[in-house]
Amino acid sequence: MRATLIATARRLFTEKGYAATGTPELVEAAGVTRGALYHHFADKEALFAAVAEAESAAVAAEIEAAAPSSLEPAAALVEGSMAYLRAMGAPGRTRLLLLDGPAVLGRRAMDEIDARHGNRTLREGLAAAMRAGAIRRLPLGPLTAMLGAMLDRAALDRENGDNEADRRKVIEALFAGLAT
Repeated sequence: MRATLIATARRLFTEKGYAATGTPELVEAAGVTRGALYHHFADKEALFAAVAEAESAAVAAEIEAAAPSSLEPAAALVEGSMAYLRAMGAPGRTRLLLLDGPAVLGRRAMDEIDARHGNRTLREGLAAAMRAGAIRRLPLGPLTAMLGAMLDRAALDRENGDNEADRRKVIEALFAGLAT
Protein backbone atom coordinates (compact mmCIF):
# COMPACT_ATOMS: atom_id res chain seq x y z
CA MET A 1 0.00 0.00 0.00
CA ARG A 2 2.88 2.37 0.82
CA ALA A 3 4.43 1.76 -2.62
CA THR A 4 1.05 2.41 -4.27
CA LEU A 5 0.70 5.70 -2.42
CA ILE A 6 4.22 6.78 -3.42
CA ALA A 7 3.69 5.84 -7.08
CA THR A 8 0.31 7.58 -7.21
CA ALA A 9 1.67 10.66 -5.48
CA ARG A 10 4.61 10.78 -7.89
CA ARG A 11 2.25 10.73 -10.84
CA LEU A 12 -0.02 13.43 -9.43
CA PHE A 13 2.80 15.63 -8.15
CA THR A 14 4.48 15.57 -11.56
CA GLU A 15 1.23 16.17 -13.46
CA LYS A 16 -0.24 18.87 -11.25
CA GLY A 17 2.43 19.95 -8.81
CA TYR A 18 2.49 19.58 -5.06
CA ALA A 19 0.24 22.54 -4.23
CA ALA A 20 -2.50 21.55 -6.67
CA THR A 21 -2.64 17.93 -5.48
CA GLY A 22 -4.98 17.33 -2.56
CA THR A 23 -5.02 14.36 -0.23
CA PRO A 24 -8.61 13.42 -1.17
CA GLU A 25 -7.51 13.13 -4.79
CA LEU A 26 -4.42 11.13 -3.77
CA VAL A 27 -6.34 8.53 -1.78
CA GLU A 28 -9.00 8.20 -4.46
CA ALA A 29 -6.42 7.72 -7.21
CA ALA A 30 -4.50 5.21 -5.07
CA GLY A 31 -7.68 3.34 -4.16
CA VAL A 32 -7.06 3.61 -0.42
CA THR A 33 -8.70 5.34 2.52
CA ARG A 34 -7.51 8.54 4.20
CA GLY A 35 -6.77 6.40 7.23
CA ALA A 36 -4.43 4.25 5.15
CA LEU A 37 -2.64 7.37 3.91
CA TYR A 38 -2.15 8.66 7.44
CA HIS A 39 -1.11 5.24 8.68
CA HIS A 40 1.92 5.39 6.37
CA PHE A 41 2.58 9.14 6.25
CA ALA A 42 2.07 11.90 8.81
CA ASP A 43 0.83 14.29 6.13
CA LYS A 44 1.10 15.20 2.44
CA GLU A 45 4.54 16.69 2.99
CA ALA A 46 5.81 13.41 4.43
CA LEU A 47 4.43 11.61 1.38
CA PHE A 48 6.20 14.14 -0.86
CA ALA A 49 9.45 13.49 1.04
CA ALA A 50 9.05 9.76 0.37
CA VAL A 51 8.51 10.48 -3.34
CA ALA A 52 11.61 12.71 -3.41
CA GLU A 53 13.66 10.05 -1.61
CA ALA A 54 12.54 7.36 -4.08
CA GLU A 55 13.25 9.56 -7.10
CA SER A 56 16.66 10.53 -5.79
CA ALA A 57 17.50 6.87 -5.15
CA ALA A 58 16.45 6.02 -8.72
CA VAL A 59 18.77 8.73 -10.05
CA ALA A 60 21.67 7.35 -8.01
CA ALA A 61 20.99 3.83 -9.29
CA GLU A 62 21.15 5.08 -12.89
CA ILE A 63 24.43 6.86 -12.17
CA GLU A 64 25.93 3.77 -10.56
CA ALA A 65 24.86 1.60 -13.51
CA ALA A 66 26.49 3.98 -15.99
CA ALA A 67 29.70 4.47 -14.01
CA PRO A 68 30.72 1.10 -12.54
CA SER A 69 33.87 0.83 -10.46
CA SER A 70 35.54 -0.94 -13.39
CA LEU A 71 35.74 2.38 -15.28
CA GLU A 72 38.79 4.57 -14.90
CA PRO A 73 37.89 7.25 -12.31
CA ALA A 74 38.03 10.19 -14.73
CA ALA A 75 35.83 8.37 -17.25
CA ALA A 76 33.45 7.38 -14.44
CA LEU A 77 33.02 11.06 -13.52
CA VAL A 78 32.05 11.93 -17.09
CA GLU A 79 29.75 8.93 -17.53
CA GLY A 80 28.18 9.45 -14.12
CA SER A 81 27.53 13.11 -14.90
CA MET A 82 25.94 12.26 -18.22
CA ALA A 83 23.86 9.53 -16.55
CA TYR A 84 22.65 12.09 -14.01
CA LEU A 85 21.46 14.37 -16.79
CA ARG A 86 19.73 11.50 -18.59
CA ALA A 87 18.12 10.33 -15.34
CA MET A 88 16.83 13.81 -14.65
CA GLY A 89 15.13 13.66 -18.05
CA ALA A 90 12.51 11.27 -16.66
CA PRO A 91 9.15 13.04 -16.95
CA GLY A 92 8.54 15.23 -13.94
CA ARG A 93 11.78 14.40 -12.13
CA THR A 94 13.33 17.84 -12.52
CA ARG A 95 10.17 19.44 -11.19
CA LEU A 96 10.04 17.05 -8.23
CA LEU A 97 13.68 17.23 -7.19
CA LEU A 98 14.89 20.66 -8.28
CA LEU A 99 11.81 22.89 -8.16
CA ASP A 100 9.06 21.55 -5.89
CA GLY A 101 11.41 19.67 -3.56
CA PRO A 102 13.22 22.72 -2.20
CA ALA A 103 9.96 24.71 -2.10
CA VAL A 104 8.06 22.01 -0.19
CA LEU A 105 10.73 20.44 2.01
CA GLY A 106 13.30 23.22 2.14
CA ARG A 107 16.78 23.35 0.69
CA ARG A 108 18.37 21.69 3.74
CA ALA A 109 16.08 18.63 3.58
CA MET A 110 16.64 18.26 -0.15
CA ASP A 111 20.40 18.57 0.36
CA GLU A 112 20.20 15.76 2.93
CA ILE A 113 18.27 13.56 0.49
CA ASP A 114 20.74 14.36 -2.28
CA ALA A 115 23.69 13.61 0.03
CA ARG A 116 22.32 10.06 0.42
CA HIS A 117 21.93 9.56 -3.32
CA GLY A 118 23.04 11.67 -6.31
CA ASN A 119 25.60 13.83 -4.55
CA ARG A 120 26.83 10.74 -2.71
CA THR A 121 27.72 9.15 -6.05
CA LEU A 122 29.43 12.37 -7.17
CA ARG A 123 31.37 12.66 -3.92
CA GLU A 124 32.46 9.02 -4.12
CA GLY A 125 33.52 9.45 -7.75
CA LEU A 126 35.51 12.59 -6.98
CA ALA A 127 37.18 10.92 -4.01
CA ALA A 128 38.11 7.88 -6.13
CA ALA A 129 39.52 10.12 -8.86
CA MET A 130 41.59 12.05 -6.31
CA ARG A 131 42.93 8.83 -4.75
CA ALA A 132 43.87 7.56 -8.22
CA GLY A 133 45.63 10.83 -9.02
CA ALA A 134 43.28 11.43 -11.95
CA ILE A 135 42.19 14.85 -10.68
CA ARG A 136 43.75 17.41 -8.35
CA ARG A 137 43.17 17.09 -4.65
CA LEU A 138 40.70 19.78 -3.66
CA PRO A 139 38.39 20.15 -0.66
CA LEU A 140 35.85 17.41 -1.37
CA GLY A 141 32.80 19.03 0.25
CA PRO A 142 32.90 22.33 -1.66
CA LEU A 143 33.91 20.59 -4.90
CA THR A 144 30.97 18.19 -4.64
CA ALA A 145 28.55 21.01 -3.82
CA MET A 146 29.70 23.20 -6.70
CA LEU A 147 29.76 20.45 -9.30
CA GLY A 148 26.41 19.16 -8.04
CA ALA A 149 24.92 22.65 -8.42
CA MET A 150 26.34 22.87 -11.95
CA LEU A 151 24.79 19.52 -12.86
CA ASP A 152 21.45 20.57 -11.35
CA ARG A 153 21.50 23.71 -13.50
CA ALA A 154 22.36 21.61 -16.56
CA ALA A 155 19.40 19.35 -15.74
CA LEU A 156 17.12 22.38 -15.65
CA ASP A 157 18.56 23.62 -18.94
CA ARG A 158 18.08 20.16 -20.45
CA GLU A 159 14.34 20.71 -20.11
CA ASN A 160 14.78 23.68 -22.47
CA GLY A 161 16.20 21.42 -25.19
CA ASP A 162 19.94 21.89 -24.71
CA ASN A 163 22.07 19.62 -26.86
CA GLU A 164 23.44 16.49 -25.14
CA ALA A 165 26.63 16.49 -27.23
CA ASP A 166 27.37 20.06 -26.14
CA ARG A 167 26.75 19.18 -22.49
CA ARG A 168 29.13 16.22 -22.81
CA LYS A 169 31.86 18.46 -24.30
CA VAL A 170 31.55 20.85 -21.36
CA ILE A 171 31.59 18.04 -18.78
CA GLU A 172 34.63 16.42 -20.42
CA ALA A 173 36.44 19.78 -20.51
CA LEU A 174 35.55 20.46 -16.88
CA PHE A 175 36.99 17.16 -15.64
CA ALA A 176 40.00 17.51 -17.96
CA GLY A 177 40.61 20.89 -16.32
CA LEU A 178 40.66 19.18 -12.92
CA ALA A 179 43.17 16.56 -14.14
CA THR A 180 46.56 16.44 -12.48
